Amino acid sequence: MRLDLFLKTSGLVKRRIVAQELCDTGRVLVNGRVARSAKEVKPGDGIMLVFSTRSVQIEILAIPAAKQKSGMIQPYRVIGEKRFAQKDA
Repeated sequence: MRLDLFLKTSGLVKRRIVAQELCDTGRVLVNGRVARSAKEVKPGDGIMLVFSTRSVQIEILAIPAAKQKSGMIQPYRVIGEKRFAQKDA
């Protein structure tokens, strides 16, 4: 499955365009390397997402077949999360 589709269907980002923008700006790493939105991901891959206020490191457990419904198992496991200090204006 494409990286941008995985990020959307797993619920890590709300829209696919947001996932593509994260990839285009180099803020998504797959297995330690900057990844493009078309990168194929599979179970066992590690992903790091760098948002404006935090970074999240996950491991893919499964590839979701379609949009996740509430109550379904998460297709990823959070390995670590780091919050950034906000800069004063």
